[in-house]
Amino acid sequence: MGRLEKLVKKYERGDLPKNEWLDKMSFRKMEEIHSAETEKSENLFLYIDLPRFDFPVIFCEPETPAASSSSTTTTTTLATVTQPPVAPTISTSFLNDPNLWSVADPDVSNENPVEDKHRRLVRSHRSSPYDRELKPNAKIRDELTHILNYSPSQQLSSEEKDIIWKFRFYLARDKRGLTKFLKSVTWRDSSEVKQAVEELLPMWTEIDTDDALELLGPGTVDSRVRAFAVKQLSRADDDELTLYLLQLVQSLKFESAASDQRSSRAVTTAISYDDSGLTDFLIARGVKNAILGNRLYWYLMVEVALEDRVMAKMYGRVVFKFMNKILESEGGSERRELMRRQGLLVDTLSKRARELRTNKDIRPKKIEKMRQMISDSKNGLASIPPLPLPLNAKIEITGIIAEKSSIFKSNMFPLLLYFQCSDGSEYPVIFKDGDDMRQDQLVIQLFTLMDQLLRKENLDLKLSPYDVLATGPLQGMAQFIPSKTIASIVSEHGTVLNYLRLHNPDEGSVGTSGVEPSVVDTFVRSCAGYCVVTYLLGVGDRHLDNLLIAPDGHFFHVDFGYILGRDPKPFPPPVKVCKEMIDGMGGAQSPHYMRFKNYCFTAFTILRKSANLILNLVALMIDANIPDIKHRDVHEQIQEKFRLDLSEEEAIKHFETLLNETSYITAVFDRIHDLAQYWRA
Repeated sequence: MGRLEKLVKKYERGDLPKNEWLDKMSFRKMEEIHSAETEKSENLFLYIDLPRFDFPVIFCEPETPAASSSSTTTTTTLATVTQPPVAPTISTSFLNDPNLWSVADPDVSNENPVEDKHRRLVRSHRSSPYDRELKPNAKIRDELTHILNYSPSQQLSSEEKDIIWKFRFYLARDKRGLTKFLKSVTWRDSSEVKQAVEELLPMWTEIDTDDALELLGPGTVDSRVRAFAVKQLSRADDDELTLYLLQLVQSLKFESAASDQRSSRAVTTAISYDDSGLTDFLIARGVKNAILGNRLYWYLMVEVALEDRVMAKMYGRVVFKFMNKILESEGGSERRELMRRQGLLVDTLSKRARELRTNKDIRPKKIEKMRQMISDSKNGLASIPPLPLPLNAKIEITGIIAEKSSIFKSNMFPLLLYFQCSDGSEYPVIFKDGDDMRQDQLVIQLFTLMDQLLRKENLDLKLSPYDVLATGPLQGMAQFIPSKTIASIVSEHGTVLNYLRLHNPDEGSVGTSGVEPSVVDTFVRSCAGYCVVTYLLGVGDRHLDNLLIAPDGHFFHVDFGYILGRDPKPFPPPVKVCKEMIDGMGGAQSPHYMRFKNYCFTAFTILRKSANLILNLVALMIDANIPDIKHRDVHEQIQEKFRLDLSEEEAIKHFETLLNETSYITAVFDRIHDLAQYWRA
């Protein structure tokens, strides 16, 4: 057929002689050949007559951008769900055919004009005065309630968007409805945007923090909506704001993205890309509160040091503005000098830690060199003019105690530094260089948040979320809590109960195996608390060397290199409870273990109510380049843990099943880890 097509073109151009009687026979035969070829092929054919010119014409068409990944994904998913298996289609068969090629359709990403017309008819703006008085009947009210209970990641169907829009004035009294309403707005329709942002947004009832955080995510580009979210956050006190500060600093990236879009959009766009005021809000609160400001400074400095130079410059401008605002405040010069000295301290520690880590000495020799380095007055570490500790600005340090400081036996050889405080106390800190601590920082922040949520419901599970601060992409510090790993406790004392009895004996106690009752209660509560919070965040790589117990009974986890379901071990149990923990409560049949389970159920129930807050906080960190979060569907990972599709009673039964099925295969991996630690020393 290809040869015949070329001959036909020559014939039409007049390059071949014409013979009327022979031409008729030839064309009839060609049609027969073409029909036979078409019947044998699985492809469809489209024939187009192009205009003809007397002279050669060069055709040029600009490259059409590919359709967005989101639309492609949606189409693929729908096709997979709704269509039965069929024979190879054009889209699959043409890939292997050298005679066929793809042609980009520039209109493929445009909205279907029929659907667009339907939407405008359904949302006729002439009916707006009547919509104000609309109230749903019982059936529609149940449907609206169902939609409002969707998780933040749930996409709304066109029908759900239409019903939300129809009853938008009714929903303005419901704080849960704003995020769903904004998802139902058609942002390219100027009249809809105007009514949503200028009329409905100001009259909407005050929203919760979790919804405000969702509005500061990458999905919200209209600065007026983002400004509304910032206004809602301004109601939070400094302690609450500190809990979300890490995510709010990340949200500044999306402010920058909005500015970039503003420069590339048409002037007539309905969306506003002006500054939402988030930067000024954070700076104002940071200037007003020195503790919050110290955290803000270090969060910003980490972003400035990252490889993404575009974002680094943006954060650099924020730091510059922050420093200027501090200098303008009362006592600003002294405060700015303290921040400069904090930076020098961190740089010195990082340099010395790197030297100790990279030299070939054995660990005892490294410890000796480190103590000499601290004692050397040239380094300015043994004696420091009063300085707020970067890790916790409430602590004022005056030096490092050389003889108490040490080095851990680990691949990165982290330093254990005992800081002398101005009030005479000591504050031990672990300093790491060469290790990304941003993931640990996030996990501890979420543990702290969950602890606050539980305490608000009068449930104190004695959690010990120690302070963690990343001072750079590959360095940071963490509070050291004097304690022992369960591995060393079992090795030295045999059981957890023996360890607790040694530090807190009470021979007269009944039912606590000779241990002070308050210590056993602390152990049971903290085991329950960490059991739930590590389950919700999918913390992995648990072994007896990162499960610790303090002498007063506080149990806690360390080292969060694997989260959200990632684990280097095969078939990890979803709920992290080891045999030694249960034995420390007196065994699986003891009343203390029953209390442990009840605490777990209560904590799980309470935290499920704040699932959206936790989901939004983790989602805001997607672009933070944290290993276990980037390029992953974090919503799906966490939603799977909360089981929001179940009732409260069903969720408790689900968690109890997981608890009862906890695998003791971890004992095998703990033994392997012990051998590795032995040879590393």
